[in-house]
Amino acid sequence: MNKPSLAAERASRSSFYRGMRILPRAQREAMFEIYSFCRAVDDIADDLGPRERRRAQLAQWRADIDAVYDGAPPAALAGLAQAVRGFDLRREDFIAIIDGMEMDVVADIRAPDRATLDLYCDRVACAVGRLSVRVFGMERDAGISLAHHLGRALQLTNILRDLDEDASLGRLYLPREALQAAGITATDPGAALAHPAIGKVCAEIVKLAEAEFGEARAIMNKSPRRVVRAPRIMGAAYHVILETLVARGFAPPRAPVRLAKAKLLLIVLCNLF
Repeated sequence: MNKPSLAAERASRSSFYRGMRILPRAQREAMFEIYSFCRAVDDIADDLGPRERRRAQLAQWRADIDAVYDGAPPAALAGLAQAVRGFDLRREDFIAIIDGMEMDVVADIRAPDRATLDLYCDRVACAVGRLSVRVFGMERDAGISLAHHLGRALQLTNILRDLDEDASLGRLYLPREALQAAGITATDPGAALAHPAIGKVCAEIVKLAEAEFGEARAIMNKSPRRVVRAPRIMGAAYHVILETLVARGFAPPRAPVRLAKAKLLLIVLCNLF
């Protein structure tokens, strides 16, 4: 029996793993490689070590991605290089993901303005989507549009789900404009999240996420079902998380929200055919 690759082992820890497993082998392995790359650079961003060391590690990843596209990949990235060749993945999307992670490394993001938050979402989420839709085999324009809307929907849901985890790292991704509109002037994560009006801010982000989920569903409904099975599963799973967050509420104390394996399995089965 073949031993799973490092990329597959990393992917097995993802909530998207079951969605990726339904793909044909070449697509599945390419998605595992993309996820493994994302996991590696995200771990650098979330490390609590010296910032200069982490920036150097991200710079090495940029060099490694350049080497992949120059035809001389490091041995550890042979699988990623194969995915790049097989699905014509774009260098700029990998670099955008690294740039997004560097935004967290240069300084802790705290109450960014909407333009900065939009840029962050594009880099850390939509760029992943742009790589993924090439693997799924989507038509170009529909794929780019789906990557934009679904990527934003997933990232906004992540922001709402991980409020306290991010605060423990000194980060607050809720947009400054929404905080100020609710009368919250503090940008310290703990102080902002303890404010009585935090639910109003989160409700605004829920509204934005719901709109993005709606746009994504409209695109997928017009696409061949076989090419959007995996993103349908991802979208449905994260929408359940969003609904659970809304039902729980955003006032402290906030109990962690995770998608039950049984619920995820049901979502996968509903999207197999």
